[in-house]
Amino acid sequence: MIIETPSRLHMTLIDLNGTIGRVDGGVGLTIKKPKLVLEAKYQDEGIDIFFKESHKLNEKIMADYGRKIENTVKKITDFLKIDSGFKFEVKTAYPTHSGLGSGTQLSLAVAKLILNLNDRDMDAWQIAKIVGRGGTSGIGVRAFDHGGFIIDGGHKVDEKPDFLPSSASNARPAPLIARYDFPKDWKVVLAIPNVPAGASGQNEVNIFQGYCPIKLDEVQKLSHLILMKMMPSLVEEDLDSFGSAVNEIQNTGFKKIEVGFQDSVINEIAQNLRNAGAAGVGMSSFGPTIYAVTDTNTKDISKVAQSTMNEIGGKVIVTEAKNSGATLKKEF
Repeated sequence: MIIETPSRLHMTLIDLNGTIGRVDGGVGLTIKKPKLVLEAKYQDEGIDIFFKESHKLNEKIMADYGRKIENTVKKITDFLKIDSGFKFEVKTAYPTHSGLGSGTQLSLAVAKLILNLNDRDMDAWQIAKIVGRGGTSGIGVRAFDHGGFIIDGGHKVDEKPDFLPSSASNARPAPLIARYDFPKDWKVVLAIPNVPAGASGQNEVNIFQGYCPIKLDEVQKLSHLILMKMMPSLVEEDLDSFGSAVNEIQNTGFKKIEVGFQDSVINEIAQNLRNAGAAGVGMSSFGPTIYAVTDTNTKDISKVAQSTMNEIGGKVIVTEAKNSGATLKKEF
């Protein structure tokens, strides 16, 4: 059995103040590329992991995938009370800690495959509770199930009293409060520079603990931007207004903190893509991936992205929204 999952852009966390009684909340977009393609088969015992494109992947990425697969297998097989062995082949992978949500997609994919092989079915929200994903942002979990443009409602403060990233949170995945199809004519250009990976692990925990709570007026400004500019412009397919909201978000709330920790080239890429005509440019999660939303000028924007990364190297991907979630199939 084979599963193909999308990736996701995490545009912003909404409320890291918490005085209203909830924390977190997130805004994000499901995208077609890069994607994860994973195959699983039964075997008598043990866990074997192979990479179809091992010649293209560095050892660190393969080791990270291996750890996540093994950890998820243990959690889901303990839940199912089975002791079967499994063989996995990672047919297509994308980088970890790049701001594209590979960890959640991989964990959900592994669990979904094992459930399917055992004639069981669960939605992503149920799976995420078992494998421990979505404890801060619910965007990746909902992208796996539904795709599209997603807003989640965060967590009650009595369930999650501390400001923590998903990797350190035991909270349940956040509820979905809005989901829209993203306009088919809008394109997304990704620039992934060869700079240190975005914050993760204890470093990410320290940032959350050191910079939260965010000032209430910043949270209110961000909420206003999302509710009265970003969402209506999406529904009305007003690209310029949507892009303007994306640009404003980069200097608001916790996103401003995330952007502030980046290499100077990140801001240079973002500004150059705006100058090249992108309607909106933002950083996904803790980076380093930069995304540009546009409609007709993807070639120009891609060239500018690549030229800005000439000295440090990097990858440019032209993609679009995926308005559906992960898919299971018998053959690749």
